[in-house]
Amino acid sequence: MPSKTLQIPTTDGQADAFAAFPDRGERHPGVLLYMDVSGLRPVLEERACELAEHGYYVLVPNVYHRHGPAPLTELPEHIGEEIRPAVVAQLMPLVEAHTTERALRDADAYLRFLTTQPEVSAGPVAAIGYCMGAVLAMRTAAAHPDQVAAVAGFHPGNLVTDAPDSPHRLVSRLTAQVHHGHAENDMTPEGISELHQALGAAGVGHTSETYPGTVHGFTMSDTDAFNPSAVQRHWNRLLPLLDRTLTSG
Repeated sequence: MPSKTLQIPTTDGQADAFAAFPDRGERHPGVLLYMDVSGLRPVLEERACELAEHGYYVLVPNVYHRHGPAPLTELPEHIGEEIRPAVVAQLMPLVEAHTTERALRDADAYLRFLTTQPEVSAGPVAAIGYCMGAVLAMRTAAAHPDQVAAVAGFHPGNLVTDAPDSPHRLVSRLTAQVHHGHAENDMTPEGISELHQALGAAGVGHTSETYPGTVHGFTMSDTDAFNPSAVQRHWNRLLPLLDRTLTSG
């Protein structure tokens, strides 16, 4: 599976990124994959390569690029539950610095770059994300309804907040189909219900599930949260979504 590291021009400098795509000498639908809180690292490169095997050009930007290229901090090969709070605490200043304004500027740059790559076909793209990346995927789709036809978020956080720009308040702008796969401890039942009500009221095609027996981070094989059966369920939901929105017809 061909892959490469890239530099994406943004209004705030170069963003380093990883891309994977099929080696068929053809053009393929584009997928913008947003990282989780722990950042761009081998497990996400593997995820991109696995998705690319299904016929997609997958771009994974370093969301923390303003602070330097990935990796910004030395992560252990396996993030065990006993060290995860310390890892997250180390990264939280980077998360907090990534304001909505910055996220939207970056989304403009990422989509412009993705859709102009020679390996990417014309047509709509998908925005998918893990953990905080689910929020970024929703913001990207709401800001670019003419380009983003599919949104998927897994073990998402902060989709429903009290903020005026909470993702659930943006759904009326979506034209994308949406899937959210929640861990059992991701959101309160009230929060999930509010998200469903917002999506339904906006007429957005969406599915949402709480994956049984999961904790936050269940797709990440370099953590104690990893759940193989839930990861397979995630593929069983993600691949049909991409097929019907990006390739069917």
